Amino acid sequence: MSKNLTAKAAFIVGILLVFVFGFLGIPHGGLKQSILRHINLGLDLKGGVHLVLQVHVAEALTSATDHDVARLEADLQKAGITGTTVGKTDPQNPETIVVSGIPSTRLADARGVMEGTDYSSYDVATNATGNTTLTMKQSAIADLYTRTLNTSIDTIRERIDKLGVTEPQIQKYGLGENEILVELPGVKDPAEVEDVIQSTAKLSIHAVVGGPYGTDADALQANNGVIPPDSMLVHGVGSAGMPDQVWLLKRTSEVEGTDFRDAQPSTDQNGRPNIRFTLTTEAGDRFYKYTSTHSKSSSTPGSMAIVLDNKVREVAGIDSAIRDNGEITGGFTKQQASDLSLMLRTGALPASISYLETRVVGPSLGAASIRQGVIAAVAGMLAVMIFMLIYYKGAGINADLALILNLVILLGFMGFAGATLTLPGIAGVILTIGMGVDSNVLIFERIREELRNGKSTPVAVQQGFAHAWTTIFDTHVTTIVSAAILFLFGSGPVQGFAVTLVFGLLANLFTAVYVSRVIFDAVLERKERGASLSI
Repeated sequence: MSKNLTAKAAFIVGILLVFVFGFLGIPHGGLKQSILRHINLGLDLKGGVHLVLQVHVAEALTSATDHDVARLEADLQKAGITGTTVGKTDPQNPETIVVSGIPSTRLADARGVMEGTDYSSYDVATNATGNTTLTMKQSAIADLYTRTLNTSIDTIRERIDKLGVTEPQIQKYGLGENEILVELPGVKDPAEVEDVIQSTAKLSIHAVVGGPYGTDADALQANNGVIPPDSMLVHGVGSAGMPDQVWLLKRTSEVEGTDFRDAQPSTDQNGRPNIRFTLTTEAGDRFYKYTSTHSKSSSTPGSMAIVLDNKVREVAGIDSAIRDNGEITGGFTKQQASDLSLMLRTGALPASISYLETRVVGPSLGAASIRQGVIAAVAGMLAVMIFMLIYYKGAGINADLALILNLVILLGFMGFAGATLTLPGIAGVILTIGMGVDSNVLIFERIREELRNGKSTPVAVQQGFAHAWTTIFDTHVTTIVSAAILFLFGSGPVQGFAVTLVFGLLANLFTAVYVSRVIFDAVLERKERGASLSI
């Protein structure tokens, strides 16, 4: 064998060994176990939990405008414009802020504040009553909804990663508005699923305006039948062991999940589990201003409520000012304190979520799918290999070797990339086998055509590969583009199909063109000049 062919053969063997290592590693504990350690199985093959979540993005709009109300109030006071009332008067239109009571002599100054860069996402208008309204632009609302959904996905992914769930699928779900698909392969215990679900709650701390009341009716009666627009009624237990009660809370939170820099489970002076937290610098300054104004020794003492997932979890008086370090007590168990700390460390959800669908896929279904898929792949591959040997004789061995190497490279790709094999992914493997055969058939038929035209065997092989290359390249590129679109817009199993198909096609370009040509050259080198080719 010439030096050039020897180098090419060594290169192919090296590639083969590298990709065998990709899906097999250093074998120990049996071949099947070694493969499963390197190739992840999807939910449909391994079993697990399938969830569809809906993000209530409208809450993010309410929260954003609530904070802008507080900020605008402070900005007007800073500009020396007093006597104004800033609030949201219509619960059905949370995107609108109403400013009333602006002194006539300060209208221009107030307008200047409201049309500043801090409020560029609002349209400012003055109505017939003399009040000024700030209405959030539709483009800003759409952007806020998109950011809320993306932030929710990132937060859920980070929390699930920290819980040790391997290869979760967390992405936008295209079948409904603001929905997220979560697939957790290998999660079998429903209690474990519940833990994951609970870890997506939202936490905030609000000033207590009034309460507790026994019922919503009692709360309305105590407030002359009207709930102030900047306040809200929230149910909860208030402290461990207490019955459900109702509190009137300030709608705008003093701090919420995104303000927490760190949180760790701990115990209070009585040995009860609690959470020690550290706020960001900005949130610490804001919290200090509130707690120092309403501490026990101040002229306006108050209390604050810890709200978890829209339920009051604890109501406590403010003993002293708190800046950036504090603790949350609430009758937590040790596990609850640990879970809540994890939530705060990994960031807060910008809006609450609800669960539209929870489905458990049994591992026995996955095992049957694997068995049937493997049988189909092996049977298909054997049928194709036998056909190639019968129809193309000696050249069929060339095609069969290329097919086997194609499968090895595909599995190695998946092992190195950490890709997940799904049931549609097995279909992608089988389709790849078909594409591989198709490439070989194109090349072999071109070679036969050149031989029928009277070309010598080396020339026929050289021109057969050259003429087939353009067609093979075009078909592979167009299929890869289609698979890429499936990957971008599909969900878990569809993405699994796209991944295996792309990997298989890339491997096929190498095996059907490069490897097959090297084998042909090696065979021709051993033949006498003018000898015929078995094809």
